[in-house]
Amino acid sequence: MIIAVDGPAASGKGTIAKALGRHYDLPVLDTGLLYRAVGLSVLKAGGDPDLEADALAAAGFDDDILSDPALRSEAVGSLASRVSVHQSVRDALIERQRDFATQPGGAILDGRDIGTVIAPDADAKIFVTASVQVRADRRFKDALGHGGHPDMDSLIADIQARDTRDMSRDHAPLKQAPGADLLDTSDLTIDAAVQRAIALVDAQLEGRP
Repeated sequence: MIIAVDGPAASGKGTIAKALGRHYDLPVLDTGLLYRAVGLSVLKAGGDPDLEADALAAAGFDDDILSDPALRSEAVGSLASRVSVHQSVRDALIERQRDFATQPGGAILDGRDIGTVIAPDADAKIFVTASVQVRADRRFKDALGHGGHPDMDSLIADIQARDTRDMSRDHAPLKQAPGADLLDTSDLTIDAAVQRAIALVDAQLEGRP
């Protein structure tokens, strides 16, 4: 069984994917971490994430970097959005994601092109979203919780810029996949969003031939 969870930054898709993993006892891959790893690798190498050659060179990163706490920073998140526009980088990471998706027993993947490119034949698909203001509020609280000093205006501008890049890129743009159910978490608690996601997945699974 493969479950695809897509959506923009701070929509809640990662939290929902992990909860679905626990509920269905399936492994979960946050595919955004792969692009964050490329972005961080470019940064460490002194390269330019907007140059395809530099980004592609960083796509062969060592798996050890996936445990680097820096991957979760806002700065690296922005770098991930920038390197993800390069088709060669996406091609370099596709096989890794598809291998995870097709492992025995199945898996859950969250990202921006899971239901459209990585696993278009997934058994269930959800597109998780939320308003820009709500997503910025979440980032603000998260940064405060980690001892940061976030600026709300900057967070909103960054989220809007990332959305624009993700949705307008030529290759695998962020969009709701055919057959995916929309889940807007703007006015939902985490528990409510998770329960709604489980209900949507169950309904899709029951409706399959």
